[in-house]
Amino acid sequence: MLRTASQPFASGRDPRPLGDIITGEAATMGWTLELAQARLIDQWPQLVGEAMAGHAQVTRIENGVLQVQCDSTAWATELRRLRGEIITRMLREHPEAQVREIRFIRPGAPSWKHGPRSVQGRGPRDTYG
Repeated sequence: MLRTASQPFASGRDPRPLGDIITGEAATMGWTLELAQARLIDQWPQLVGEAMAGHAQVTRIENGVLQVQCDSTAWATELRRLRGEIITRMLREHPEAQVREIRFIRPGAPSWKHGPRSVQGRGPRDTYG
């Protein structure tokens, strides 16, 4: 059996960029959507601005719904008002993340239950935010 010598500078022998290899493997493993969503979460401060991102953190993306936990009801209201603009920017910059809706979640109300014998209150109270 004759063995042919390989040429050191023959075409097709150049190393492939690492990014291309990782992208190919991610597509093979079916991780493309998850990586796109992780990129969107990582880019959230650039999407809404540093000031708003400091008061609204992405908690998860599930079934095309981006859930954002807000520090106060005031921030949740402000972000709801800007929802259309945020979705438009998100679809333009991260279409592969497949997010079609944003849900802004207010902070939880403080617990007024103290001790083993507590009485049901009058209902939810303000978030003091």
